[in-house]
Amino acid sequence: MNRIRRTSPLFATRFATRLATQLAIGLASVIAAGAAVAQPGVTVSAAWARPTVEGQAGGGGFLTLTGGSADDRLLSVSATIAKGAELHTMSMEGNVMRMRPVDGIAVPAGKTVELKPGGLHVMFVGLTQPLKSGTTFPLALRFEKAGDIKVDVKVAKTAPGMSGQAGHSPHAVEHKH
Repeated sequence: MNRIRRTSPLFATRFATRLATQLAIGLASVIAAGAAVAQPGVTVSAAWARPTVEGQAGGGGFLTLTGGSADDRLLSVSATIAKGAELHTMSMEGNVMRMRPVDGIAVPAGKTVELKPGGLHVMFVGLTQPLKSGTTFPLALRFEKAGDIKVDVKVAKTAPGMSGQAGHSPHAVEHKH
């Protein structure tokens, strides 16, 4: 007899209404998630840092940022291998190299921004250990809109894809070291 009551038309209508409500909520969540996926944020690639020697207090890090569907801004960076990490720019004024911290780096929608030797870069201040070729370490980047992105930085003498250039990095070629 209990089975008959549960399958009554009234029960079926209530069940169908509840099911439809739950499906609508679930579908709205999927659509909202799809909207976020359809508007990707910043992509970080080719993260690398130059090797350092024992006792060297600072080091440089480089990477490529590709903007998503909206303008964004890299606000800060942090790494466990240093007491601090800063966004820097390097410029030549006459024969003098000047490095200065910057308060952020614009990442325009759909555009690529390179942090590379001789320009914008990450400066690792107060290294807690030398950066050894072939190793990797984590780098956390904080963006205004994209939020936090973590990447692995490979320690190498040259930028990714430049291994066939007799050990020269763009920085060494530019300054004729």
